[in-house]
Amino acid sequence: MYRMLVLSMFLYFPEDKSEYFPAAITSVLFLIGAILTMRYFIKVSKREAKKAEELEEQLKIKQPTQRNS
Repeated sequence: MYRMLVLSMFLYFPEDKSEYFPAAITSVLFLIGAILTMRYFIKVSKREAKKAEELEEQLKIKQPTQRNS
């Protein structure tokens, strides 16, 4: 009984459904921001991976081959 009372305090379903619009707009804006941020991180990550591969190739060329003795 007490648990249902506590949970019901956090639930609010307005009579006027126009109160949902600000929440929906905010959610959409945050979703768009999250998608753009994820795409930016992926782009930067690919760029860094390419730089790392180029550096690795340069190091392989400069480093003489070592023999196992």
